[in-house]
Amino acid sequence: MLSRLLAESPRFFTIYTAEFLLQAALTTLALSAGGCLVGLVLGFGIAVLRRTRGLAWLPARIVAIGFSELFRRIPFLVNLFLVFYATQVAGLEAPVFAIAMVSVCLIASAYLAEIGRAGLDSVHPNQWDSAAVCNFTAWQTLRLVVIPQAWKVILPPAFGFFLLFIKDSALASQIGLLELTYAGRNLNNRGFMPLLSFGSILLLYFALSYPLTLLGRRLEARLANARHR
Repeated sequence: MLSRLLAESPRFFTIYTAEFLLQAALTTLALSAGGCLVGLVLGFGIAVLRRTRGLAWLPARIVAIGFSELFRRIPFLVNLFLVFYATQVAGLEAPVFAIAMVSVCLIASAYLAEIGRAGLDSVHPNQWDSAAVCNFTAWQTLRLVVIPQAWKVILPPAFGFFLLFIKDSALASQIGLLELTYAGRNLNNRGFMPLLSFGSILLLYFALSYPLTLLGRRLEARLANARHR
């Protein structure tokens, strides 16, 4: 094995392979970051809808609850294939990256909506009542009272979900998207030994995840200090 590793290394560690892996790594990062960013915005909107009151908002609440509960219980791979085949049935020629992005946004919105709901629920009811007494509108209540307190609870688990999805994005290789796992399989099929192909993929996943993990820990520590103050 060692002799084969030494023999294949000069052919593997080339500019072409580096560019190929860099493209795959950027696709993985863009898919995870873009999907989770959109999911955070949509998820927070869903969480807000779930807290609405009155019969006029009942249809919106039902849709928000149904969306969150449904997509949190569908595996990402199943959701990916559903979106993939739905575009084919509709006659849309969407690129595989767009299909994967839509799938990530659906799953991320559902999970981050639950995280957002927990963050909104962490704000004491007296805060909501005080804002109502001051005649704040719903938007003023969220912007001036609720969000400054809730985001400290929302951010740490949302950051953890983002890190988790960097790894889960590997499932997008099932529809032919050139991300890290697909790149590793492609290199292995070209004759490179698995130790080189998937070992490089392992290191790239670590290079993407570990700095973000350190950033998440730092943000969580700062938020914890702020809560103690």
